[in-house]
Amino acid sequence: MTQKDLHKQRLVKEAQEAVLRMHTRRHFLKESAMGLGGLALSSFFGSCNSKASHNPITFDPAHPLMPKLPPFAAKAKSVIYLHMSGAPSQLELFDYKPELMKMDGQDCPQSLLQGKKFAFIRGVPKMLGPQAKFAQYGESRAYVSEHMPHLATIVDELSFLKAVTTDQFNHAPAQLMMNTGSARLGRPSLGSWVTYGLGTENQNLPGYVVLTSGGKNPDAGKSVWGSGFLPSVYQGVQCRSEGDPVLFIKDPEGMDRDLRKASIDAINQVNDEEYKQYHDPEILSRISQYEMAFKMQIAAPEVMNINNEPQYIHDMYGTKPGKACFANNVLLARKLVEKGVRFVQLFDWGWDSHGTDSSLAIDIGFINKCREVDKCITALILDLKQRGLLEETLVVWGGEFGRTPMMENREGKQNPFKGRDHHTEAFTMWMAGAGIKKGFSYGETDEIGYSSISGKVEPFDIQATILDQLGFEHEQLTFDFQGRPFRLTDTRGKVISEILS
Repeated sequence: MTQKDLHKQRLVKEAQEAVLRMHTRRHFLKESAMGLGGLALSSFFGSCNSKASHNPITFDPAHPLMPKLPPFAAKAKSVIYLHMSGAPSQLELFDYKPELMKMDGQDCPQSLLQGKKFAFIRGVPKMLGPQAKFAQYGESRAYVSEHMPHLATIVDELSFLKAVTTDQFNHAPAQLMMNTGSARLGRPSLGSWVTYGLGTENQNLPGYVVLTSGGKNPDAGKSVWGSGFLPSVYQGVQCRSEGDPVLFIKDPEGMDRDLRKASIDAINQVNDEEYKQYHDPEILSRISQYEMAFKMQIAAPEVMNINNEPQYIHDMYGTKPGKACFANNVLLARKLVEKGVRFVQLFDWGWDSHGTDSSLAIDIGFINKCREVDKCITALILDLKQRGLLEETLVVWGGEFGRTPMMENREGKQNPFKGRDHHTEAFTMWMAGAGIKKGFSYGETDEIGYSSISGKVEPFDIQATILDQLGFEHEQLTFDFQGRPFRLTDTRGKVISEILS
């Protein structure tokens, strides 16, 4: 008997022994009256909660990521969501307010403070005029600041949402709200809902890939791309633009690919036996994930390698092969959707411009962050367009909230650098690509950018619009949990039809 055969035999024996131990632990609960009562109770709730009446999705736990057709004709086949963690200032990018400049340095009017909640502002802060020069661009005559010179050249491809609002003024809850439809932990992320509803076209890669930059994860952590109560196979798979795309993707020393395949087959043989006894769909998700990990050993390194891109593409994006950076992630996003990945989400940390130090100053660190993203985001739109992918790829850009028209003053004292506090009542996002109007702007804020006065939208509306472009009625994409059907948009949300072509 060869060493490989002995290793496989040992793995199977160990796994079988683990199943026997599990049976012993579960024996009491399974056979006891309490266990039977629990089964009866769950059966009762199941009879009161018919999935067929709420959930149009046909869920095959044995093949959870198989591609599915949406209920309605879709404009988008995939999504690239660019989330600027920390919340970029709309007043230094897209929301031009000359009247605010006239108020620069003046005490903030009490009407803007009374009855309002801020994360850090205390007492009476000073007003802060725009820390950038603006000009109009394209046939749409959209205002863009000097901080985004490359993006200014493609404004006629974008639809701006100028009056986005939220009810969360701290980072983690606001990020959860924008990405999961709830400020509390435990709900599935937008990307998880999309892959649950549509599967993915490439069975050798995850349906939902996450790429991070800026040195940190979002404040809400990995929950912003978690699967919540959906099967775990739908959670985002975090990949890297530096080193191995996924940790531990390489075979360990002394184990070749055949031996790893034998190990996975042995593990999944035991998982299959466990599923036959307990019918827990998470067991099938586990089997699927083991198989996906094995397939990714070949597929992921190839698609995640940007070194084989031509030099003009590297020049276009401003990439830095071999290093971790946002530009690399943007190029990877294009490569991933090109290979059939359904949902790619980029989180770039460092946009929290409070003015507490130079890196978070609106006139220093913020400008540096703009330089890091301006060229590559512009390249993404142009590259998708030249490849014929923009017509079927929805690109979304934004943060979790906006920034105040007044300067931040922690503990009633002005911060050492120029900065703005968190602001919930008005900020800017934009969309481009599949089914989105070109060169359009929807919504308006008041003369100093404090409040939304027309075209007001909220995170639920953003989510509903994304699902709509993918072929879903957001109120019908549901999953039964704890006795009732849940959906991404909870009890609110409307499609922003004004920006749809």
